Amino acid sequence: MVERTPIVEGLLTYDQAGKLLGVTGRTVWTLVHRGGLPAVPFGHSVRIDPADLRAFIERSKQGPASDTAGNAGEGGSR
Repeated sequence: MVERTPIVEGLLTYDQAGKLLGVTGRTVWTLVHRGGLPAVPFGHSVRIDPADLRAFIERSKQGPASDTAGNAGEGGSR
């Protein structure tokens, strides 16, 4: 018998995606509505594709590094 791979992984709710990220579902909702995380809308529901969640995590790892060295002299007395 041939084992088949599902075409679509189980899509996640905002709360499920939030649990995987360690944040609230509301935070995931904000990420989606600000355009930082793609979502799959259908009917009155919205779901997060696990592949998009993994891509978001990878993009976040490669995001701009904080520029602490460049700001070291700011805020000092003049």
